[in-house]
Amino acid sequence: MNKSELIDAIAKDAEITKAAAKKALESFVSNVTETLKKKDGKVSLVGFGTFSVSQRAARQGINPATKKPIKIEAKTVAKFKAGADLANAVSGSKKK
Repeated sequence: MNKSELIDAIAKDAEITKAAAKKALESFVSNVTETLKKKDGKVSLVGFGTFSVSQRAARQGINPATKKPIKIEAKTVAKFKAGADLANAVSGSKKK
C-alpha cells in the first residue's frame, strides 16, 4: 500500500473526504517526525507500536568493490517496534 492508497482507505473508513484524510495523515507524519527530532523523542501507540530513535556507533566497514576498509560514521536512526496487537495480527497469533 502506498501513500495515496492509504489516504483512500482512511477516507473510506472514517467517512471523510480524501483531502481531510490526506491532511490528517500528513499531520500524523509531521508530528511523529518532530517528536523524534527532540532529544529522547518517542511516540507510543498502545497496541500498535512505538516510534523511537537510536544511536548507531561509528564502525569499520569494507567497500565491497575494492575490499578496502572504510570508516562508517555514527548516526541517529529512526526505529519502530511493533506492539503486541500488531505483532499478533501479523503473525496470525491470538495471544492477549
